[in-house]
Amino acid sequence: MLARGFAFDSAQMPLNCFDATFRSFEEQVVPVAAKQGMAVIGMKSMGGAGQAIQAGVVTPEEALRYAMSIPGVTVTVSGVDSIDVLRQNLAIARNFQPMTLAEMSALRSRVAGPASDGHFELYKTTKHFDAKVGREQHGYPTVDELPL
Repeated sequence: MLARGFAFDSAQMPLNCFDATFRSFEEQVVPVAAKQGMAVIGMKSMGGAGQAIQAGVVTPEEALRYAMSIPGVTVTVSGVDSIDVLRQNLAIARNFQPMTLAEMSALRSRVAGPASDGHFELYKTTKHFDAKVGREQHGYPTVDELPL
């Protein structure tokens, strides 16, 4: 859509330390949005539903700091499913120090293996995250019918 010249004020996309390795919004979309003067809203800072955090691949602080440090990102949205996660994310935001480009590069390199097949970013590769209306319009099975 960005290449078609529509005048969008902002674009929301998944941006996290895993993204750079697999079908990267950070590398392919953020520069185009920035060139067009659009505000970039980053989401899925923990890589989706936090599986990478649970697996110990990255810490919440690393994940959130990385997402908040991406050049060109206007704001980072982080999901919260408990008061503890809210407190954790607020502490990270209150003490926020942007990662240097070297720190970002080192983190991307460290997670490149686990990120290479996209299993921490299933929203890029599966239909499971499509909304009901979109699934119906495209003739996809409902979420309940999926084998996952």
